[in-house]
Amino acid sequence: MISPMQSNPDATIVRPPASEVRLRKHADYQRVYKATRKQFSASLTWFMAARPASDISAIPRVGITAGKVLGKAHERNRIKRRLREIIRRNLHELPEHADLILHPRRSVMAMDFVKLEAEVVRIFRQANAQSRNEARKPILVAPPANPPVAP
Repeated sequence: MISPMQSNPDATIVRPPASEVRLRKHADYQRVYKATRKQFSASLTWFMAARPASDISAIPRVGITAGKVLGKAHERNRIKRRLREIIRRNLHELPEHADLILHPRRSVMAMDFVKLEAEVVRIFRQANAQSRNEARKPILVAPPANPPVAP
């Protein structure tokens, strides 16, 4: 398969600003946590939820959490830098109107960058497939409640 850069080396990839790609507000994190169940991969745990209808932006957003259990601050920062670079390179794999949260495990610190990228891309593709499946499901509407019958 030929990538767009190989077919036209002068072409530039238009990427959204980093501020539009990241989950920043605590309320957004909480909404994603409440809307989905935790999903697992070899070295990451992740959550994904559709963006609320009031949010008109189609750009997917990603949040990264790195708690103190992952190590000292410089180790957590390195993990987050690596993940942000992978996200920047592969954002096109995520479905539009989606919010995703990644929880790395300690093993990410020692992982080869290429293996970590492959795992994140697999998560993005799985999230994309999951999003398509949810879009195909019919929306079930509850029947109207019957009024109480007077004796």
